[in-house]
Amino acid sequence: MGRLGFLFFFFLFSLCLLEFLQFFCLVVVVDAKANNRNQLSLTPINRDLYHSGEDLMEEIKALVNRHPDKLLLETVKSGNRDYQAEVKVVTYCRRRQESDDRSKFRILLSFGQHGRELITSELALRILTILSEERFLPNMDPASLNSTLDKLVIKVVPMENLNGRELVEAGDLCERRNGRGVDLNRNWSVDWGKKEKDYDPYEENPGTAPFSEPETQIMRKLAVSFDPHIWVNVHSGMEALFMPYDHKNTTPDGIASQRMKLLLEKLNHLHCRERCMIGSGGGSVGYLAHGTATDYMYDIAKVPMAFTFEIYGNEAASPKDCFKMFNPTDTDTFNRVLNDWSLAFFTIFELGPHHLGQIPAKASASKSEKWVSIDEYLEGYLMERSSRYGKKKEVLELGLQEIRTYFRLFLLSSVLLMFMFCSRISKGKCTRPIVSAIPL
Repeated sequence: MGRLGFLFFFFLFSLCLLEFLQFFCLVVVVDAKANNRNQLSLTPINRDLYHSGEDLMEEIKALVNRHPDKLLLETVKSGNRDYQAEVKVVTYCRRRQESDDRSKFRILLSFGQHGRELITSELALRILTILSEERFLPNMDPASLNSTLDKLVIKVVPMENLNGRELVEAGDLCERRNGRGVDLNRNWSVDWGKKEKDYDPYEENPGTAPFSEPETQIMRKLAVSFDPHIWVNVHSGMEALFMPYDHKNTTPDGIASQRMKLLLEKLNHLHCRERCMIGSGGGSVGYLAHGTATDYMYDIAKVPMAFTFEIYGNEAASPKDCFKMFNPTDTDTFNRVLNDWSLAFFTIFELGPHHLGQIPAKASASKSEKWVSIDEYLEGYLMERSSRYGKKKEVLELGLQEIRTYFRLFLLSSVLLMFMFCSRISKGKCTRPIVSAIPL
Protein backbone atom coordinates (compact mmCIF):
# COMPACT_ATOMS: atom_id res chain seq x y z
CA MET A 1 0.00 0.00 0.00
CA GLY A 2 2.96 2.28 0.48
CA ARG A 3 3.76 2.14 -3.21
CA LEU A 4 0.09 2.65 -4.09
CA GLY A 5 -0.18 5.67 -1.80
CA PHE A 6 2.94 7.18 -3.32
CA LEU A 7 1.57 6.73 -6.85
CA PHE A 8 -1.79 8.20 -5.84
CA PHE A 9 -0.30 11.32 -4.26
CA PHE A 10 2.13 11.73 -7.15
CA PHE A 11 -0.82 11.65 -9.54
CA LEU A 12 -2.73 14.31 -7.55
CA PHE A 13 0.41 16.44 -7.27
CA SER A 14 0.89 16.27 -11.05
CA LEU A 15 -2.71 17.36 -11.65
CA CYS A 16 -2.35 20.31 -9.25
CA LEU A 17 0.98 21.31 -10.79
CA LEU A 18 -0.54 21.23 -14.28
CA GLU A 19 -3.50 23.41 -13.22
CA PHE A 20 -1.12 25.88 -11.54
CA LEU A 21 1.09 26.12 -14.62
CA GLN A 22 -1.92 26.72 -16.87
CA PHE A 23 -3.23 29.44 -14.54
CA PHE A 24 0.22 31.04 -14.26
CA CYS A 25 0.65 31.12 -18.04
CA LEU A 26 -2.81 32.66 -18.46
CA VAL A 27 -2.06 35.39 -15.91
CA VAL A 28 1.28 36.17 -17.56
CA VAL A 29 -0.29 36.39 -21.02
CA VAL A 30 -3.18 38.58 -19.86
CA ASP A 31 -0.85 40.84 -17.88
CA ALA A 32 1.50 41.18 -20.84
CA LYS A 33 -1.40 42.07 -23.11
CA ALA A 34 -2.69 44.64 -20.64
CA ASN A 35 0.75 46.24 -20.28
CA ASN A 36 1.26 46.24 -24.03
CA ARG A 37 -2.13 47.85 -24.59
CA ASN A 38 -1.40 50.55 -22.02
CA GLN A 39 1.95 51.36 -23.58
CA LEU A 40 0.55 51.62 -27.11
CA SER A 41 -2.71 53.52 -26.37
CA LEU A 42 -1.83 56.56 -28.45
CA THR A 43 -4.86 58.82 -28.06
CA PRO A 44 -5.79 60.07 -24.56
CA ILE A 45 -9.32 60.86 -23.41
CA ASN A 46 -10.42 64.24 -24.76
CA ARG A 47 -11.46 65.95 -21.54
CA ASP A 48 -12.90 68.88 -23.49
CA LEU A 49 -15.52 66.58 -25.03
CA TYR A 50 -16.03 63.82 -22.48
CA HIS A 51 -17.20 63.99 -18.88
CA SER A 52 -15.51 61.92 -16.25
CA GLY A 53 -17.80 59.16 -15.03
CA GLU A 54 -18.33 60.98 -11.74
CA ASP A 55 -19.10 64.31 -13.42
CA LEU A 56 -21.49 62.71 -15.88
CA MET A 57 -23.51 61.09 -13.10
CA GLU A 58 -23.52 64.34 -11.13
CA GLU A 59 -24.91 66.15 -14.16
CA ILE A 60 -27.62 63.53 -14.53
CA LYS A 61 -28.46 63.83 -10.83
CA ALA A 62 -28.80 67.61 -11.19
CA LEU A 63 -30.99 67.12 -14.27
CA VAL A 64 -33.30 64.81 -12.33
CA ASN A 65 -33.52 67.28 -9.46
CA ARG A 66 -34.59 70.02 -11.89
CA HIS A 67 -37.34 67.84 -13.38
CA PRO A 68 -38.91 65.70 -10.62
CA ASP A 69 -42.22 65.66 -12.53
CA LYS A 70 -40.59 63.68 -15.37
CA LEU A 71 -37.48 61.97 -13.99
CA LEU A 72 -36.65 59.69 -11.10
CA LEU A 73 -33.15 58.50 -10.14
CA GLU A 74 -32.51 55.28 -8.21
CA THR A 75 -29.19 53.77 -7.14
CA VAL A 76 -29.00 49.98 -6.83
CA LYS A 77 -26.05 48.36 -5.04
CA SER A 78 -24.97 44.76 -4.91
CA GLY A 79 -21.83 42.74 -4.26
CA ASN A 80 -20.26 39.35 -3.62
CA ARG A 81 -16.83 37.99 -2.73
CA ASP A 82 -15.60 41.39 -1.52
CA TYR A 83 -16.53 43.01 -4.86
CA GLN A 84 -19.09 45.83 -4.77
CA ALA A 85 -20.94 47.47 -7.65
CA GLU A 86 -23.68 50.02 -8.11
CA VAL A 87 -25.95 50.85 -11.02
CA LYS A 88 -27.90 54.09 -11.35
CA VAL A 89 -31.25 53.95 -13.13
CA VAL A 90 -33.17 56.97 -14.43
CA THR A 91 -36.89 56.55 -15.07
CA TYR A 92 -38.70 58.93 -17.44
CA CYS A 93 -42.48 59.17 -17.28
CA ARG A 94 -44.56 62.26 -18.00
CA ARG A 95 -47.18 63.05 -15.34
CA ARG A 96 -46.16 60.07 -13.23
CA GLN A 97 -48.71 60.81 -10.52
CA GLU A 98 -51.69 60.95 -12.87
CA SER A 99 -51.47 57.61 -14.65
CA ASP A 100 -50.84 53.91 -14.25
CA ASP A 101 -47.28 53.27 -15.44
CA ARG A 102 -48.07 49.60 -15.94
CA SER A 103 -50.48 50.35 -18.79
CA LYS A 104 -47.82 52.22 -20.77
CA PHE A 105 -45.32 51.04 -23.34
CA ARG A 106 -42.02 50.30 -21.60
CA ILE A 107 -38.50 50.76 -22.96
CA LEU A 108 -35.23 49.81 -21.24
CA LEU A 109 -31.93 51.28 -22.44
CA SER A 110 -28.45 50.35 -21.20
CA PHE A 111 -25.28 52.34 -21.89
CA GLY A 112 -21.66 51.96 -20.80
CA GLN A 113 -21.64 48.18 -20.37
CA HIS A 114 -18.02 48.21 -21.56
CA GLY A 115 -15.77 50.68 -19.78
CA ARG A 116 -13.83 51.93 -22.80
CA GLU A 117 -16.96 52.96 -24.76
CA LEU A 118 -17.33 56.45 -23.28
CA ILE A 119 -19.41 57.83 -26.14
CA THR A 120 -22.35 55.60 -25.17
CA SER A 121 -22.78 57.25 -21.76
CA GLU A 122 -22.57 60.68 -23.39
CA LEU A 123 -25.47 59.62 -25.60
CA ALA A 124 -27.44 58.58 -22.51
CA LEU A 125 -26.96 62.07 -21.06
CA ARG A 126 -28.01 63.68 -24.35
CA ILE A 127 -31.22 61.60 -24.53
CA LEU A 128 -32.14 62.46 -20.93
CA THR A 129 -31.53 66.13 -21.61
CA ILE A 130 -33.93 65.99 -24.56
CA LEU A 131 -36.52 64.05 -22.57
CA SER A 132 -36.40 66.72 -19.87
CA GLU A 133 -36.91 69.38 -22.60
CA GLU A 134 -33.70 71.24 -21.81
CA ARG A 135 -32.55 70.43 -25.33
CA PHE A 136 -34.66 69.98 -28.46
CA LEU A 137 -34.41 67.82 -31.54
CA PRO A 138 -34.23 69.55 -34.93
CA ASN A 139 -37.16 69.17 -37.34
CA MET A 140 -39.41 67.45 -34.80
CA ASP A 141 -42.86 68.75 -33.91
CA PRO A 142 -43.02 69.28 -30.10
CA ALA A 143 -46.75 68.49 -29.96
CA SER A 144 -46.27 65.20 -31.79
CA LEU A 145 -43.28 64.33 -29.61
CA ASN A 146 -45.21 65.02 -26.41
CA SER A 147 -48.11 62.90 -27.61
CA THR A 148 -45.69 60.02 -28.20
CA LEU A 149 -43.91 60.39 -24.88
CA ASP A 150 -47.17 60.47 -22.93
CA LYS A 151 -47.60 56.78 -23.75
CA LEU A 152 -44.13 55.66 -22.66
CA VAL A 153 -42.14 54.75 -19.59
CA ILE A 154 -38.41 54.76 -20.33
CA LYS A 155 -35.71 53.45 -18.01
CA VAL A 156 -32.15 54.51 -18.79
CA VAL A 157 -29.00 52.99 -17.29
CA PRO A 158 -26.40 55.64 -18.22
CA MET A 159 -23.32 53.71 -17.02
CA GLU A 160 -23.80 50.03 -16.33
CA ASN A 161 -20.09 49.34 -15.70
CA LEU A 162 -19.00 52.07 -13.31
CA ASN A 163 -16.02 50.12 -11.92
CA GLY A 164 -14.70 49.34 -15.40
CA ARG A 165 -15.10 52.98 -16.39
CA GLU A 166 -12.92 53.98 -13.44
CA LEU A 167 -10.15 51.67 -14.69
CA VAL A 168 -10.32 53.31 -18.12
CA GLU A 169 -10.09 56.79 -16.64
CA ALA A 170 -7.11 55.64 -14.55
CA GLY A 171 -5.20 54.86 -17.76
CA ASP A 172 -6.22 51.42 -19.07
CA LEU A 173 -7.99 52.79 -22.14
CA CYS A 174 -8.59 49.33 -23.64
CA GLU A 175 -10.41 47.89 -20.62
CA ARG A 176 -13.93 46.69 -21.41
CA ARG A 177 -14.51 44.39 -18.43
CA ASN A 178 -15.80 45.21 -14.97
CA GLY A 179 -13.72 45.92 -11.87
CA ARG A 180 -12.64 42.31 -11.44
CA GLY A 181 -11.97 41.40 -15.04
CA VAL A 182 -15.30 39.94 -16.22
CA ASP A 183 -16.97 40.94 -19.49
CA LEU A 184 -20.51 41.85 -18.46
CA ASN A 185 -21.78 41.05 -21.94
CA ARG A 186 -20.62 37.44 -21.60
CA ASN A 187 -22.01 36.86 -18.10
CA TRP A 188 -25.65 36.12 -18.99
CA SER A 189 -27.12 32.61 -19.01
CA VAL A 190 -27.97 31.98 -22.69
CA ASP A 191 -25.18 29.77 -24.07
CA TRP A 192 -22.91 30.98 -21.26
CA GLY A 193 -19.28 29.94 -21.06
CA LYS A 194 -18.72 28.63 -24.58
CA LYS A 195 -15.38 29.75 -25.99
CA GLU A 196 -14.57 30.19 -29.66
CA LYS A 197 -11.16 29.28 -31.12
CA ASP A 198 -10.06 32.94 -30.97
CA TYR A 199 -11.22 33.39 -27.36
CA ASP A 200 -9.32 36.17 -25.59
CA PRO A 201 -9.76 36.31 -21.79
CA TYR A 202 -8.80 39.97 -21.79
CA GLU A 203 -11.79 40.68 -24.01
CA GLU A 204 -14.36 38.00 -23.21
CA ASN A 205 -13.92 36.52 -19.73
CA PRO A 206 -17.45 35.21 -18.94
CA GLY A 207 -16.94 34.94 -15.17
CA THR A 208 -17.17 31.89 -12.95
CA ALA A 209 -20.88 31.27 -13.66
CA PRO A 210 -23.86 33.00 -15.28
CA PHE A 211 -24.75 36.12 -13.28
CA SER A 212 -21.65 35.84 -11.13
CA GLU A 213 -21.24 39.62 -11.36
CA PRO A 214 -23.27 42.10 -9.27
CA GLU A 215 -23.79 44.39 -12.27
CA THR A 216 -25.37 41.59 -14.29
CA GLN A 217 -27.51 40.50 -11.34
CA ILE A 218 -28.86 44.04 -11.00
CA MET A 219 -29.62 44.33 -14.71
CA ARG A 220 -31.39 40.96 -14.81
CA LYS A 221 -33.61 41.87 -11.86
CA LEU A 222 -34.32 45.28 -13.35
CA ALA A 223 -35.39 43.69 -16.63
CA VAL A 224 -37.68 41.16 -14.96
CA SER A 225 -39.21 43.80 -12.67
CA PHE A 226 -39.75 46.39 -15.39
CA ASP A 227 -40.84 43.90 -18.05
CA PRO A 228 -39.97 46.06 -21.10
CA HIS A 229 -41.39 45.85 -24.60
CA ILE A 230 -38.12 47.12 -26.10
CA TRP A 231 -34.55 46.59 -24.90
CA VAL A 232 -31.53 48.33 -26.43
CA ASN A 233 -27.95 47.64 -25.34
CA VAL A 234 -25.75 50.46 -26.66
CA HIS A 235 -22.09 49.89 -27.62
CA SER A 236 -19.40 51.38 -29.84
CA GLY A 237 -16.73 49.83 -32.06
CA MET A 238 -18.62 49.89 -35.37
CA GLU A 239 -21.86 51.20 -36.82
CA ALA A 240 -24.52 48.51 -36.62
CA LEU A 241 -28.11 47.70 -35.70
CA PHE A 242 -28.23 44.16 -34.35
CA MET A 243 -31.08 41.89 -33.34
CA PRO A 244 -30.82 38.38 -31.84
CA TYR A 245 -28.98 36.14 -31.96
CA ASP A 246 -25.38 36.74 -30.87
CA HIS A 247 -24.52 33.12 -30.05
CA LYS A 248 -25.53 31.66 -33.42
CA ASN A 249 -25.60 32.70 -37.04
CA THR A 250 -29.39 33.04 -37.30
CA THR A 251 -32.25 35.38 -36.46
CA PRO A 252 -35.43 34.27 -34.70
CA ASP A 253 -38.30 32.87 -36.74
CA GLY A 254 -41.74 34.36 -37.16
CA ILE A 255 -43.43 37.74 -37.25
CA ALA A 256 -41.54 39.09 -34.20
CA SER A 257 -38.28 38.80 -36.11
CA GLN A 258 -39.80 40.49 -39.16
CA ARG A 259 -41.01 43.41 -37.04
CA MET A 260 -37.56 43.91 -35.52
CA LYS A 261 -35.91 43.82 -38.92
CA LEU A 262 -38.40 46.32 -40.40
CA LEU A 263 -37.74 48.77 -37.58
CA LEU A 264 -33.98 48.43 -37.99
CA GLU A 265 -34.21 48.97 -41.74
CA LYS A 266 -36.15 52.17 -41.14
CA LEU A 267 -33.57 53.41 -38.62
CA ASN A 268 -30.77 52.59 -41.05
CA HIS A 269 -32.47 54.58 -43.79
CA LEU A 270 -33.42 57.58 -41.66
CA HIS A 271 -30.41 57.95 -39.37
CA CYS A 272 -27.54 55.72 -40.52
CA ARG A 273 -27.63 56.82 -44.16
CA GLU A 274 -27.73 53.11 -45.11
CA ARG A 275 -24.23 52.50 -43.73
CA CYS A 276 -25.16 50.54 -40.60
CA MET A 277 -24.84 46.77 -40.62
CA ILE A 278 -28.18 45.04 -39.98
CA GLY A 279 -28.95 41.50 -38.88
CA SER A 280 -28.08 39.10 -36.09
CA GLY A 281 -24.96 39.90 -34.11
CA GLY A 282 -23.64 36.38 -34.59
CA GLY A 283 -24.22 36.43 -38.34
CA SER A 284 -22.97 39.94 -39.08
CA VAL A 285 -19.87 40.63 -36.98
CA GLY A 286 -17.86 37.59 -38.09
CA TYR A 287 -17.67 35.90 -34.67
CA LEU A 288 -20.16 34.42 -32.22
CA ALA A 289 -20.69 35.89 -28.75
CA HIS A 290 -21.97 33.65 -25.95
CA GLY A 291 -23.76 34.76 -22.80
CA THR A 292 -24.90 38.17 -24.06
CA ALA A 293 -27.53 40.44 -22.56
CA THR A 294 -29.59 40.80 -25.74
CA ASP A 295 -29.93 37.04 -26.27
CA TYR A 296 -31.08 36.71 -22.66
CA MET A 297 -33.59 39.53 -23.01
CA TYR A 298 -35.13 37.93 -26.07
CA ASP A 299 -35.02 34.23 -25.14
CA ILE A 300 -35.52 34.28 -21.35
CA ALA A 301 -37.07 37.64 -20.38
CA LYS A 302 -39.28 37.44 -23.49
CA VAL A 303 -38.77 41.06 -24.52
CA PRO A 304 -40.61 41.39 -27.88
CA MET A 305 -37.93 43.63 -29.40
CA ALA A 306 -34.33 43.23 -28.20
CA PHE A 307 -31.49 45.09 -29.90
CA THR A 308 -27.78 45.84 -29.70
CA PHE A 309 -26.74 49.15 -31.26
CA GLU A 310 -23.15 49.98 -32.20
CA ILE A 311 -23.09 53.76 -32.57
CA TYR A 312 -19.51 54.55 -33.63
CA GLY A 313 -16.29 52.92 -34.76
CA ASN A 314 -13.05 54.12 -36.30
CA GLU A 315 -11.81 51.32 -38.55
CA ALA A 316 -8.67 53.27 -39.44
CA ALA A 317 -7.49 53.39 -35.81
CA SER A 318 -4.87 50.97 -34.56
CA PRO A 319 -6.32 48.12 -32.47
CA LYS A 320 -4.02 49.32 -29.70
CA ASP A 321 -5.37 52.88 -29.87
CA CYS A 322 -8.57 52.04 -28.06
CA PHE A 323 -9.92 55.47 -27.21
CA LYS A 324 -9.71 56.52 -30.85
CA MET A 325 -11.17 53.23 -32.06
CA PHE A 326 -14.26 53.35 -29.85
CA ASN A 327 -14.89 57.07 -29.37
CA PRO A 328 -15.00 60.19 -31.59
CA THR A 329 -12.00 62.41 -30.92
CA ASP A 330 -13.02 65.63 -32.68
CA THR A 331 -15.90 68.00 -31.92
CA ASP A 332 -17.72 67.67 -35.24
CA THR A 333 -17.83 63.86 -35.19
CA PHE A 334 -18.72 63.83 -31.50
CA ASN A 335 -21.73 66.10 -32.08
CA ARG A 336 -22.79 64.26 -35.24
CA VAL A 337 -22.85 60.92 -33.44
CA LEU A 338 -24.89 62.29 -30.53
CA ASN A 339 -27.34 64.11 -32.81
CA ASP A 340 -27.86 61.22 -35.25
CA TRP A 341 -28.36 58.60 -32.56
CA SER A 342 -30.56 60.80 -30.39
CA LEU A 343 -32.85 61.15 -33.39
CA ALA A 344 -32.69 57.38 -33.91
CA PHE A 345 -33.84 56.70 -30.36
CA PHE A 346 -36.71 59.14 -30.59
CA THR A 347 -37.75 57.41 -33.79
CA ILE A 348 -37.82 54.18 -31.77
CA PHE A 349 -39.96 55.90 -29.14
CA GLU A 350 -42.41 56.89 -31.87
CA LEU A 351 -42.41 53.79 -34.08
CA GLY A 352 -41.77 51.01 -31.56
CA PRO A 353 -45.39 50.62 -30.41
CA HIS A 354 -46.63 50.72 -34.02
CA HIS A 355 -44.20 48.02 -35.15
CA LEU A 356 -45.41 45.74 -32.40
CA GLY A 357 -48.93 46.22 -33.74
CA GLN A 358 -50.43 46.48 -30.30
CA ILE A 359 -49.19 46.28 -26.74
CA PRO A 360 -48.71 42.57 -26.05
CA ALA A 361 -50.70 40.76 -23.39
CA LYS A 362 -47.79 41.11 -20.98
CA ALA A 363 -48.57 44.82 -20.64
CA SER A 364 -52.18 44.36 -19.61
CA ALA A 365 -51.43 43.93 -15.94
CA SER A 366 -54.09 44.57 -13.36
CA LYS A 367 -54.22 48.12 -12.06
CA SER A 368 -54.24 46.73 -8.57
CA GLU A 369 -50.82 45.12 -9.15
CA LYS A 370 -48.16 46.73 -7.00
CA TRP A 371 -45.63 48.71 -9.06
CA VAL A 372 -42.51 48.52 -6.92
CA SER A 373 -39.21 50.37 -6.98
CA ILE A 374 -36.00 48.59 -7.88
CA ASP A 375 -34.83 48.59 -4.26
CA GLU A 376 -38.06 46.93 -3.10
CA TYR A 377 -37.69 44.41 -5.85
CA LEU A 378 -34.12 43.55 -4.88
CA GLU A 379 -35.20 43.09 -1.26
CA GLY A 380 -37.28 40.07 -2.20
CA TYR A 381 -40.22 41.01 -4.36
CA LEU A 382 -38.95 38.72 -7.09
CA MET A 383 -39.72 35.67 -4.96
CA GLU A 384 -43.38 36.74 -4.56
CA ARG A 385 -44.22 37.29 -8.21
CA SER A 386 -45.64 34.64 -10.50
CA SER A 387 -43.37 33.30 -13.24
CA ARG A 388 -44.16 35.02 -16.53
CA TYR A 389 -40.72 35.40 -18.01
CA GLY A 390 -39.45 31.89 -18.74
CA LYS A 391 -37.68 31.51 -15.40
CA LYS A 392 -38.23 27.75 -15.58
CA LYS A 393 -36.07 27.67 -18.68
CA GLU A 394 -33.37 29.73 -16.96
CA VAL A 395 -33.41 27.49 -13.88
CA LEU A 396 -33.16 24.46 -16.17
CA GLU A 397 -30.10 25.94 -17.88
CA LEU A 398 -28.39 26.63 -14.58
CA GLY A 399 -29.35 23.17 -13.32
CA LEU A 400 -27.83 21.52 -16.37
CA GLN A 401 -24.61 23.45 -15.79
CA GLU A 402 -24.52 22.14 -12.21
CA ILE A 403 -25.15 18.60 -13.48
CA ARG A 404 -22.30 18.95 -15.97
CA THR A 405 -19.99 20.09 -13.16
CA TYR A 406 -20.90 17.11 -10.95
CA PHE A 407 -20.57 14.76 -13.91
CA ARG A 408 -17.01 15.99 -14.50
CA LEU A 409 -16.20 15.39 -10.82
CA PHE A 410 -17.73 11.92 -11.10
CA LEU A 411 -15.54 11.12 -14.10
CA LEU A 412 -12.42 12.34 -12.30
CA SER A 413 -13.30 10.22 -9.25
CA SER A 414 -13.91 7.19 -11.47
CA VAL A 415 -10.51 7.61 -13.11
CA LEU A 416 -8.80 7.83 -9.73
CA LEU A 417 -10.62 4.74 -8.45
CA MET A 418 -9.76 2.85 -11.62
CA PHE A 419 -6.13 3.85 -11.24
CA MET A 420 -6.09 2.62 -7.64
CA PHE A 421 -7.82 -0.64 -8.62
CA CYS A 422 -5.41 -1.34 -11.48
CA SER A 423 -2.41 -0.49 -9.30
CA ARG A 424 -3.60 -2.93 -6.64
CA ILE A 425 -4.11 -5.71 -9.21
CA SER A 426 -0.68 -5.02 -10.67
CA LYS A 427 0.90 -5.18 -7.25
CA GLY A 428 -0.94 -8.44 -6.50
CA LYS A 429 0.38 -10.02 -9.68
CA CYS A 430 3.92 -8.97 -8.90
CA THR A 431 3.84 -10.52 -5.38
CA ARG A 432 2.03 -13.78 -6.31
CA PRO A 433 4.33 -16.90 -6.11
CA ILE A 434 5.28 -18.40 -9.43
CA VAL A 435 3.93 -21.95 -9.96
CA SER A 436 5.46 -24.00 -12.73
CA ALA A 437 3.14 -25.96 -14.99
CA ILE A 438 5.84 -28.67 -15.40
CA PRO A 439 6.71 -30.76 -12.35
CA LEU A 440 10.29 -30.33 -11.38
